[in-house]
Amino acid sequence: MKRYLILEDGSSYAGDGIGAMITATGELAIQTSNYGYQEVLTDPSNAGKIIVFTTPMIGSNGINAVDYESIQPSVRGVIANDIALNITDNDTFQSLGDFLQEKKVPAIFNVDTRALVRKLQNLGPLKASIMDTNDEHAFDQIRALVLPKNKSSLVSTKNAYAAPNVGKTIAIIDLGLKHSMLRELSLRQVNANVLPYNATVRDIKTLRPDGIIISNGPSQAKEVLPYLRHILDEYLGKLPILGVGLGFLAISAYLDLSLVDLPQYQNGTNFPVIGQSSGQIWQTAMNIAQLVLPDDTAMTFNEEYFDLHNELLAGFSNDKLQLLAVAFNPEGAPGTEDAQVIFDDFLKLVK
Repeated sequence: MKRYLILEDGSSYAGDGIGAMITATGELAIQTSNYGYQEVLTDPSNAGKIIVFTTPMIGSNGINAVDYESIQPSVRGVIANDIALNITDNDTFQSLGDFLQEKKVPAIFNVDTRALVRKLQNLGPLKASIMDTNDEHAFDQIRALVLPKNKSSLVSTKNAYAAPNVGKTIAIIDLGLKHSMLRELSLRQVNANVLPYNATVRDIKTLRPDGIIISNGPSQAKEVLPYLRHILDEYLGKLPILGVGLGFLAISAYLDLSLVDLPQYQNGTNFPVIGQSSGQIWQTAMNIAQLVLPDDTAMTFNEEYFDLHNELLAGFSNDKLQLLAVAFNPEGAPGTEDAQVIFDDFLKLVK
């Protein structure tokens, strides 16, 4: 079935529809990873986005039971150059088309994704819609669309829950938590307790945690910091704290570090980061639109991580404050295992 991707600038792209045949609207976003489409589609940090995959084909591996980052995807749609319609005859895998239909996510393939990427690189983020027509009424609707704020409130858990283990107890503030973070913590025997984005100091005190993690997520720092400020006021310098992705941005804003809008949203698996002390370069996964201006801070950090594409600060640690914050996703998923040592560094602070 012929379907259309229409953009707020008045352009449209025709392609073949697959998945749910519904109308969907959201923010168009590039995904540069060459693998891991299942993790991308189920990553809560992609909530509200229509994902444009730059890799030539997705779907050839199907959907498996292990690589979910959340059970219900919160993406609004998928745009691809090509989607594999048939996969290996194996009951343990589901085709991408069936998955999208089951999860009520529309998709279009046979689209010139290179042209879309060039447009987004030139114009920045655009509102978009997937629908059956590209008439002028459709463009009027997309221009009038107001995108939701504080998307963390939409994807965060509504009720606290535990991922029990036998080690140190860590309270996790869920701004858009990925399953793979819980997996990495479980491998390190962390007794994790997950709390909603608007958890109170009292909620944390009842758990008597040995440390706190502020997770990645889809919102902006200014939208979540009002919910986190009282927690940072209470615990910064008293308990070890790890911020990841959106957690990094919120902590940076709390410390009055200057956040810089990136020329292009960094969403993928191929972002090199260098550690200032070690000189070691990691290939990291990111899903972030801002980093920190390194020359605008009077703070002294024990370690700093720099994004080599933009020469901006993508992570830091401060032993005195028992603080570690990184813009990249140390769990990858998708991505390499280069930065997973961040979890070990955090647990050293905890122990």
